[in-house]
Amino acid sequence: MNLNWERVLLVSFFGNFIINSVVTALVSLLPASQGGGMFTPQYITYVILSAIVVFLLAWWYFAPIKRTASVLCGTAFGVVGFVIAILTVLISSSSSVLQQTGSFSQLVSVLPNFGPYLMTWTTLVVFGYWVIPALLAGWVLGRQYKRAMPAAAPQMQHVQG
Repeated sequence: MNLNWERVLLVSFFGNFIINSVVTALVSLLPASQGGGMFTPQYITYVILSAIVVFLLAWWYFAPIKRTASVLCGTAFGVVGFVIAILTVLISSSSSVLQQTGSFSQLVSVLPNFGPYLMTWTTLVVFGYWVIPALLAGWVLGRQYKRAMPAAAPQMQHVQG
C-alpha cells in the first residue's frame, strides 16, 4: 500500500471539518424531534450526509490513482479519518476545559472521562461513517480499474518443426 500519507491526513482533516461544520449546520435546519433517543431524524440525516461526504472525499482522493489494492487503501483512508475525528474531539474538548478553567489540574482530572466516552455507540457510528464509505469507494474504483485493464493477449506458442 503506497499512499501519500500527508495528503491522506490533510483530506481527512478537511473531511472532519466539513462534517463538523457544514453537515452539522445543514442538519440543524431540520426540526428537532420531541422524543429522545439516538435515532432521531437529525441524527440519521447527520450520519447519512457524513457518509456521503466521506465517500465523495475518498472518491476524489482515489480517482486519479489507478490501483488494484483500492479496498485496502480505502480502508486505510477511513481508519485515518476515524483516528483524526477522535483526536479532534480529544484536543478540542481538552482545550475547551483548559480555556474555561485555566487550570492544568482541572484538565488532568477531566482526561480520564475520555475513555468511557470512547466506549459509546457514537464512536462506533463515527467509525462506520468513516470506514464503510471509504472502503466502498475504494472497492468501486478498484473494480472500474480492473474492468478497464485490457485482457491479457493470448500466448503464442512456438512450434518447432
